[in-house]
Amino acid sequence: MKSYSIVRIGDDYVVQADEQSILKVGSRRRAAQLVTDAAELLNAQLQPAAEPEPADAEPASPVKVPAPH
Repeated sequence: MKSYSIVRIGDDYVVQADEQSILKVGSRRRAAQLVTDAAELLNAQLQPAAEPEPADAEPASPVKVPAPH
């Protein structure tokens, strides 16, 4: 999985994957939510479809995206 960051540029927030800018939004909260949603989709895609989770398995913990300083 790539390293994601959110950088403020002017009045906008830019989501970066590694060092490449991939998305620009007007709200830091919206940028963080989009990164979280994308990470969850990638994690779901990486899980093998042929092996269902056991009924007693605990759900995976959410991916945390650190806020820029």
